[in-house]
Amino acid sequence: MRAGSNIECRNLGVGVAKGPRLATVDAQIRAGRFTAILGPNGAGKSTLMSMLVGERAPQCGQVLLDGLELAGHAPQTLAMRRAVMPQDCSVAFDFTAQEVVELGRYPHRHRPGVEEVQIPAQAMALTGVEHLAQRSINTLSGGERARTHLARALAQIWQMPEGGSARWLLLDEPTAALDLAHQHHAMRLLRQWAGGQGVGVVAVIHDLNLALRYADDVLVLGGNAGVHHGAVLDVLQPALVRQVWGMQCDPVRSSDGALQYIFVADSAMAA
Repeated sequence: MRAGSNIECRNLGVGVAKGPRLATVDAQIRAGRFTAILGPNGAGKSTLMSMLVGERAPQCGQVLLDGLELAGHAPQTLAMRRAVMPQDCSVAFDFTAQEVVELGRYPHRHRPGVEEVQIPAQAMALTGVEHLAQRSINTLSGGERARTHLARALAQIWQMPEGGSARWLLLDEPTAALDLAHQHHAMRLLRQWAGGQGVGVVAVIHDLNLALRYADDVLVLGGNAGVHHGAVLDVLQPALVRQVWGMQCDPVRSSDGALQYIFVADSAMAA
């Protein structure tokens, strides 16, 4: 992997075109780390993600990938090193789960990778949906569809591009439809891809305890509390949780030593 790969937000105005400014973000998100985007409802998390992806223009400022604005990267080259999993993973056509995952390999059709045929099956095995391969995507449960689309995203960046450019996964609420066990499986998988393969993983999530357990860094959009970015244990402190979410939390250690929070309603905020 090429050293120093990052997504940089420079004075990035987060908000819809002529709407209110939700946040102004200055941050460098590094490859090889798992960054969780957190914040209360309406704070601009999905709006920020759409700007990191290049789907929505910022109110001001820039998003740069490796020092170059997103528009300066050739779409085909970008598709070979970056995969996106949006919130809405609906599919208009009656594809099978396997065909959906195979779509992740479409950017590589002119330069197929080694063992190209096996990649979709391997990606499906990682997310536990190999037994659904021949099922219509439209007959799957929400969680099964989410895991299928995660497999598609993994298949898309399965192998390092020529030249060693860092790969990126950008996911908007990838655990929202998953049950407890599959939430932890998916988050553990994403952490492994970040730490083990040098992939830059950026995910919008709501569960602070999942962020504490699996993320390296957090980017918290806090409304009036501003924007906070840094190592998860440095940023996601009880005082900030109370300020941003209006919830009191008590830190505890699980049996494996991970820091987790027990939440209690903040009577002062509720009043």
